[in-house]
Amino acid sequence: MDVPEEDDYYYHENISFNLSYDDYPTMCEKDDIRSFAALFLPIMYTMCLVVGLAGNALVVAVYAYQKRLKTPMDTFLTHLAVADLLLLITLPFWAADAARGWELGHVLCKMVSACYSVNFTCCMLLLACVSLDRHLAFARAQGGDSRRQLHGVFTKRHCWKLCLAIWATALMLGLPDLILAEVQWAADRNMCLTVYPSSMAKGGKAALEAVEVLLGFLLPLMVMVVCYWSVARVIKTVPVESRGKKWRALRVLLIVVVVFMVTQLPYNVMKICRMMDRVYALVTHCGTSKVLDKATQVTESLALTHCCLNPIIYAFVGSSFKQHMVKLAKRFGVERRRRRRRNISAEEEGMEMSFNSHAESQATNTFSV
Repeated sequence: MDVPEEDDYYYHENISFNLSYDDYPTMCEKDDIRSFAALFLPIMYTMCLVVGLAGNALVVAVYAYQKRLKTPMDTFLTHLAVADLLLLITLPFWAADAARGWELGHVLCKMVSACYSVNFTCCMLLLACVSLDRHLAFARAQGGDSRRQLHGVFTKRHCWKLCLAIWATALMLGLPDLILAEVQWAADRNMCLTVYPSSMAKGGKAALEAVEVLLGFLLPLMVMVVCYWSVARVIKTVPVESRGKKWRALRVLLIVVVVFMVTQLPYNVMKICRMMDRVYALVTHCGTSKVLDKATQVTESLALTHCCLNPIIYAFVGSSFKQHMVKLAKRFGVERRRRRRRNISAEEEGMEMSFNSHAESQATNTFSV
């Protein structure tokens, strides 16, 4: 989770282990920020958890029931749903941390911090892969033969290697949280923080945040814009009478870009602002620091809502996933009817046996008399 270890920790006081606001005339008290976080964050995290778990668990269940991922898109959506689920699982820990402080020990602090960072980055990179796959699928449908190397990578045989590379990259970016996260006492409570050594408290953290913004926002956004812009240009060349279905597909792609921008742009702008402040100490006013802290809480919660929207945008809108769901529903319906028939047959057989045994007992008694 993006919880800086320094005095700009977004709902704790400006007391730290690597103070960067030494020019403050007085200590900046942030009781109001902590109170806001204790109320706002648990509510937002609970909403994201409930909605996100339902949607992403359904995606994983449908593809797991299929037992075989038929297309690269199926593979990417499955990995995306798994990454979303792992990210959402960390939210109850952060909600409890916001409300009462961290009371779960050092080991869980490291694991939860790393899990949050790894899966957040992984989700964003997988979104870029989904966009590339849609672009290449559209190009193949139009008979294009360009970008043959990409076509070779985005196949059922090789796409798992790309997914493995994405997970490896995300794990590398999560290593600092796994190694440096620890529980510290501050502001009358324990806090799970990533505490950098004093020699790299400014530069090291800022460099890591810059890489996160590059890989977790700018790269996926650039891929989406380029891919979907090229799709729009191709659609313009299609005869008017054949554009209907393709324009509907383009509207879906436009929704993907808009949702990504709305949910991720504010949070990444805040990350850049905090990164600049960490390096150059731009914020010297307590009120400004509080505004940044509260804005970080709100924008990060907004960014997390993308985990809830991913299944709706990428899975439920896609015709392939809807076909899988229809097949799964039919199978469950058939199996349910079969079970019902078996139960009815078993009940009828049991009633018949009971009736026959009762009749035989009556005959025996009459004969004996």
